[in-house]
Amino acid sequence: MQPLAERMRPRTLDDYIGQKHLVGQGAVLRRMIESGNLISFILWGPPGVGKTTLAKIIANTLERPFYTLSAVTAGVKEVREVIEKAKRHEGLFANGRPILFIDEIHRFSKSQQDSLLGAVENGTITLIGATTENPSFEVITPLLSRCQVYVLQSLSKDDMLELLRRTLSNDEYLKTKNIEVKETESLLRFAGGDARKLLNIIELVTNDADDENEKIIIDNAIVTEKLQQNPLAYDKDGEMHYDIISAFIKSIRGSNPDAALYWLARMIEGGEDPKFIARRLIISASEDIGLANPNALLLANAAFDSVNKIGWPEGRIPLAMATVYLATSMKSNSAYMGIENALSEVKQSGNLPVPLHLRNAPTKLMKELGYGEEYKYAHDYHNHFVKQQYLPDQLTDKKFWEAQGSPTEKKMADWMEHLWNEKNTQ
Repeated sequence: MQPLAERMRPRTLDDYIGQKHLVGQGAVLRRMIESGNLISFILWGPPGVGKTTLAKIIANTLERPFYTLSAVTAGVKEVREVIEKAKRHEGLFANGRPILFIDEIHRFSKSQQDSLLGAVENGTITLIGATTENPSFEVITPLLSRCQVYVLQSLSKDDMLELLRRTLSNDEYLKTKNIEVKETESLLRFAGGDARKLLNIIELVTNDADDENEKIIIDNAIVTEKLQQNPLAYDKDGEMHYDIISAFIKSIRGSNPDAALYWLARMIEGGEDPKFIARRLIISASEDIGLANPNALLLANAAFDSVNKIGWPEGRIPLAMATVYLATSMKSNSAYMGIENALSEVKQSGNLPVPLHLRNAPTKLMKELGYGEEYKYAHDYHNHFVKQQYLPDQLTDKKFWEAQGSPTEKKMADWMEHLWNEKNTQ
């Protein structure tokens, strides 16, 4: 019998759960599929959110030949073989050119990605890549420029509950069982928005009942007990990798250097890509330490550069150094929260006009219209500061950045208060 995750793999867009921003009515991918004008693109998102499934649904819906490669096992030779097959099929299919799906495209080397360029550019294939890593870091610029990037999100609680309901109702094997779901908190917590993990847990919990009439209870205690007995059973595709990097970052955020070093050692022993770890350190330095200690970002960047320069295994030492420094540093997420607040405002208020005095005035007409006319050059004033309006008229009193408790940020906030204080008449 096929695994439950494979048995429940949706075959059509209407059966697909989640990603409404991409495949819901009127959404960008659905419009592309319905028009038949498919371009090359990359699906970027966490594990278990339906990247592979979506690629297969697109190929089935458009009735196009579908080739698939895994970047873990395929090399340049395999890529060229698939491209040659696609060339032989050219003109044989009325519905469009073949689709090449590459799972974990971020693991392809530069030469492997280079081997795709010509076929993507001349239309021999339509490329669909899937990655859990930021394509900006891992996909070469020429290939990235020929592809759209669509971001997939972890499934919501409602999505996961809908998947649970469909699974127990529709799966040919499970619908014959006497299953009662009493609690779902542990089920959802361990799955963490990953559909494949949810299905693996359901399979694990329901596998023990041999008698069709035996009642199977799903509650928090049973789910927890089953996973403690066999923690890898719901991680059949080896995605505990993502749990370990999560534990690593959260240990740094939680100022526990011992735990952070332990998870770093687990990743090193597991053969994790050192650059993957180094990138996560840069993100942590920006998001979790931030302005409380700006040197953290410098050290994280230095660790990344060091790994590139000295290689492995010596690269573990600068990674450990950066890990301890970040874990023991003061923490602040004020910069992270500041940009999130600003993005939220932009989404809500849209493209508000730039105040006239801040506008560029490269032409005579623009100058006549007052562009830049009343702008005051800050460096001409005491403390290189002069009061004037910088935000759009509708947002003049808005604040997006709030200082947090570290001495560094308190000093910043005090300086801003001094400059912008009502008594300051500059």
